Amino acid sequence: MKRIQLTKKQWLGNGIVLLCVVLVIGTVWALTKRPSKHWSAQSAHQTIVVGVDDTYVPMGFRNAHGQLVGFDVDLARAAFKQMGLKPKFQVIDWSMKETELRTGHIDVIWNGYTMTAERKRAVLFSKPYHEDKLVLLTMKRGSVKQIKDMAHKRLGVQTGSSSLQMYNDRPTVLKHTVKKPVVQYDSYDKALNDLQVGRLDAVLISRDYAHYYVKQEARPTDFRIVETAFPKEQYGVGMRKTDRRLQAKLNQALEQVAANGEANRIAKKYFGHSNVQ
Repeated sequence: MKRIQLTKKQWLGNGIVLLCVVLVIGTVWALTKRPSKHWSAQSAHQTIVVGVDDTYVPMGFRNAHGQLVGFDVDLARAAFKQMGLKPKFQVIDWSMKETELRTGHIDVIWNGYTMTAERKRAVLFSKPYHEDKLVLLTMKRGSVKQIKDMAHKRLGVQTGSSSLQMYNDRPTVLKHTVKKPVVQYDSYDKALNDLQVGRLDAVLISRDYAHYYVKQEARPTDFRIVETAFPKEQYGVGMRKTDRRLQAKLNQALEQVAANGEANRIAKKYFGHSNVQ
């Protein structure tokens, strides 16, 4: 049998090919062993990053000492404690919340996050845990006492909010009356400042927010809350579509804090009554 002799160049070429194969195999192995950003498995005391808007009272906001508090903040801490997870609250641009979730900068959206058909296409929701409704917050010195008074008035709303989406999706409730382009704000506190100084005639906002805000003001009788015909909204926690294990465990934790009365205690603290799903 003829013995095959490899030249130096052939040995070098074969070595490079072998090295490439080893690198490819090593990369695939590393990727399969790398901890997943998605929550397919959870270990005790693991940190979970919660995306919030820290100006959305009474769900998540800063108190007089600059501490992050609120119904959603307290409920998240209670639920994740049941799961053995430590929440880290990350303030985000609310209009970019789904992007922050998708890119892995946060793990959940939990801050008065209304469950809408559009959002359900983008995220995986927990079970609903709270219910609310949209109202108009106005000043009593103004002329807005009911929806029809909003003809040609200036309306403020938060960018990327379910309020804005509802306003556009159900134009017969309010939009056809207002007619003027809605004024958008990156946070509701800025819209409410403009309402007080007269740059807006009304703000479309959740009833919980309106009642809590007015109650904290020095002159609560200066405000008027106008009911609307918008349907009730349900709040849920938003997760990545792949995080079904996290969804199941979080739903279980929400049921536990409801059953042991902790959710009701938190609700009474911020709403003055129990209003938990």
